[in-house]
Amino acid sequence: MAADPPGTDPSDQDPRERDLRRRAGEGGAMSPWLIVGGIALLGLAAYVVFALL
Repeated sequence: MAADPPGTDPSDQDPRERDLRRRAGEGGAMSPWLIVGGIALLGLAAYVVFALL
């Protein structure tokens, strides 16, 4: 059985870093609302560009 990588034991980790990681979320994936907002912004920009042509 392989040993754990160094620094992965919870007692070795800095509590401040552990709190930051907990608040930030483990996945770090983009929010669905951010994706929807980006698509809406692109649609609005396209609408303005084609309205000016």
